[in-house]
Amino acid sequence: MRFVKMQGIGNDYVYVDCIRQPLPSDIASLATKISDRNFGVGGDGLILICPSDKADARMRMFNNDGSESEMCGNGVRCVAKFVYDHGIAKKTALAIETGRGVLNLELETAGGKCHQVRVDMGEPILIAENIPTTLLGTPPLEVPLVIDGVELKVTCVSMGNPHCITFVKEITNDMVLGIGPKVEKHSAFPRRTNVEFVRVDNPGEITMRVWERGSGETLACGTGACAVAVAGVLTGRTNRSIIAHLRGGDLRLDWSKTDNHVFMTGPAVEVFQGEWPDC
Repeated sequence: MRFVKMQGIGNDYVYVDCIRQPLPSDIASLATKISDRNFGVGGDGLILICPSDKADARMRMFNNDGSESEMCGNGVRCVAKFVYDHGIAKKTALAIETGRGVLNLELETAGGKCHQVRVDMGEPILIAENIPTTLLGTPPLEVPLVIDGVELKVTCVSMGNPHCITFVKEITNDMVLGIGPKVEKHSAFPRRTNVEFVRVDNPGEITMRVWERGSGETLACGTGACAVAVAGVLTGRTNRSIIAHLRGGDLRLDWSKTDNHVFMTGPAVEVFQGEWPDC
C-alpha cells in the first residue's frame, strides 16, 4: 500500500490514495499501527482519500487510537494539496466531501504545486445537543465544569466535531496533559470532545494548545482553531478575524458576518512518500 506523509502546521497524518488503490481491509487496526511513532510511519492518525459522487474526493479521517472522526481542518487542507499535486483534480477550487459535509477550498499554487489553502469550514454548530454536550446553553457559554476540584469556565462549539474551549491567563502542561484527557472523556460529552486551552494575546491574536479526542496533544488542530475563533467572539474577547498561534505554526481564521461561515487559511506540506508492507 502506497502512502504519503503530510502535515499542516505540524498536524501530521499518513494519507492513502483509495481512488487508485483498494480500501484497506481493517482500517482501525491500520490507523493504530501506521500512526505509531516508534514502530510505524508516525502521525496523529490516518486519512483516506476516497472517491465521491458529490465532490472531487472524499476524506475519511481516523485518529491514532483507531477511532473515526468527522473532520480535521489541517487534514482537509492536505487532502486538497494531494488531490491537486497528484493529478486527481488539477483545479484551484476544489470540493472535498467530509463527515461535516462537502467543503469548498481555494488553493494557492506555484510551480504546479499547492502551498496554501483557504477552507470554507461552514457555520459553527451552537445547539448543545448537536455539539453534542449535556451542558446547558445555546451554546454553552462560560459554563462551570469541575475537574479534580478545579473549576473551568468552558464554551462549547462544534465545527462538525465537538470542542470544549477554556480561556486562561497562562497555558500549562498540567492543564493540557492533566486536565485535557479528563475533559475529553467527561460524561458531559457523549461522543467525547476535543479540548482547547487558550490565551488571548490581543483582540486579533490568540495562543492555544489542543488535547485532541483520540490522539492526545497535537501540534495543531484546524477545527479547534475555528471553534476558538467563534468562542472568542461569543465571549467578547476577540475580533471576527484573528491569527491563531499553535505549537506547529499559525492559522488565519475569519468568521464572516455575511453568511456566518468560518474560513481557515494555512499551509499544507508533503513530507515524504513510502510503501506500507502489511496491506
